[in-house]
Amino acid sequence: MRSRTARPAALAASAALLAGGLLVATVPAATAAPAKYSHAAAAQQLKRAGITWTSSGGCSNRNNSKCTSFEQINKSTVAGVIDFKKVSKCAVTLTAGTERGIHRPGRYSHENGYKVDIRLTPCVNSYITRTFRYVGERGDRAKQYKSPSGNIYAREGSHWDVTYYRGSR
Repeated sequence: MRSRTARPAALAASAALLAGGLLVATVPAATAAPAKYSHAAAAQQLKRAGITWTSSGGCSNRNNSKCTSFEQINKSTVAGVIDFKKVSKCAVTLTAGTERGIHRPGRYSHENGYKVDIRLTPCVNSYITRTFRYVGERGDRAKQYKSPSGNIYAREGSHWDVTYYRGSR
């Protein structure tokens, strides 16, 4: 009998502590997968924003390394590219998206929808190097610049390899 009366008393005491701000309830953080676009939906958003893309194979098949695909790209990545174009006022051409087999694997990879490649242009190069903070070289010697929102722009040989951790430039 004693345990039945102890439980409501303990709950009442905990509720009083919570209400008084002396006890903090914690809930485990949800680790939901990011929202994704189909290739067609992402292409529509990018086109509407005036962003172009190119493919050496003239295709969008995610499983063909000569294609540029946006299949399963994160919605936040698309938002980040669009935001970058708006604030930089540069023409933006994407040269890679979520295609498989040619990019490095990992959590924040092209295949997982976090990365795109942006063609080098004087406007894009100048905006990134003058606006974002230089944070050093990667292991492959690509110079990295970090945006205020934490996204990384790495200058590879023929393009900017951009990781959008968040959906703004």
